[in-house]
Amino acid sequence: MNNKVSIITGASSGIGKAIAYELAKKGSNVVLAARRKDRLIKVAKDIEDKYNVKTLVIQADLSLQDDCKKVIDNTIAKFSKIDILINNAGISQRALFADLDLNVIHKVMNINYWASIYTTKFALPYILESKGSIVAISSISGFSPLPARTGYCSSKYALHGFMEALRIEHLKTGVHIMIVAPEYVASEIREHALMKNGKEQGKSPREEKKMLTAEHVAKRIVKGIIKRRRTMVIGRIGTLNVVLYKLLPKLTDRLIYYYIKKETNSPY
Repeated sequence: MNNKVSIITGASSGIGKAIAYELAKKGSNVVLAARRKDRLIKVAKDIEDKYNVKTLVIQADLSLQDDCKKVIDNTIAKFSKIDILINNAGISQRALFADLDLNVIHKVMNINYWASIYTTKFALPYILESKGSIVAISSISGFSPLPARTGYCSSKYALHGFMEALRIEHLKTGVHIMIVAPEYVASEIREHALMKNGKEQGKSPREEKKMLTAEHVAKRIVKGIIKRRRTMVIGRIGTLNVVLYKLLPKLTDRLIYYYIKKETNSPY
């Protein structure tokens, strides 16, 4: 990782922020992209002070194609190369499809899916040169469905299809493609989850303290990049869910249904 250049989208909090610290600890220069510039500046300064690496802060709305291009262009302008692209920016959603405003699905798809398409498209020529890594931070919901998250699941299934096809396209180019699917991680994502009318959920309905930490997930992800892993499912419950859904889908549907039904303020 020493002197490599890594772009992390959604780097102002949660998994993205933790990945930035972990990569910097290994010696990588980091490019931090997100909407909240004030938070990015604090993270960048702390990283530079602790790890003596270079940082670049880019304020960007990653649902916009032009902003995604700006992230790549600014990175090349400063560092002249890209070794690792971490497509981490994401947003959640919580409402039954029958009640859901379609604009909510558009917004979720724009951030969770299209942002990764845009950044990957613009970064690909440089990652081909470095034979680097393209990483998508997905979710267990990219392998098995979750009710009241139709937009979220759709975005993750689409992201998986894109990454899997891209991997085959670059089977002989030396580019590393990795999908990461953690189970529930303690972060802000549930606070900002969009409800049926597009408003943010606010307080998380789950016990965040019992979830995986962003730091634990980040360490696993960076190890996966170093070992050039193909797919990483992180968390015992998440792994069990993925396996069960492949082997016993009908039973797993029922288990998931009753699990979500017991949530605080369940949509059922």
